[in-house]
Amino acid sequence: MKDRLSLKAVGHTASLFLAVSFALCVGFDLVLPSYSMYETWQGLLPGFTWISPETFLLGLAESYVCGWYLALVWVPLYNFFSRRG
Repeated sequence: MKDRLSLKAVGHTASLFLAVSFALCVGFDLVLPSYSMYETWQGLLPGFTWISPETFLLGLAESYVCGWYLALVWVPLYNFFSRRG
């Protein structure tokens, strides 16, 4: 049985999940500004301000990078502990 996770698959999956979530949240903020979360994004993503095409693309890129960070930490830990278990 193959228990090992693929770094490439998890990296792209986590990155796309975070980028899509970011885009959906920005869209939600534009449609319903009284329930906006952009202040949260400003705290989490350096350089992100509300809203211009440049900062939207910056937020997408930073979300994608955060997904890879998650994968680079998670996958080796998972593979290490799944081998030992």
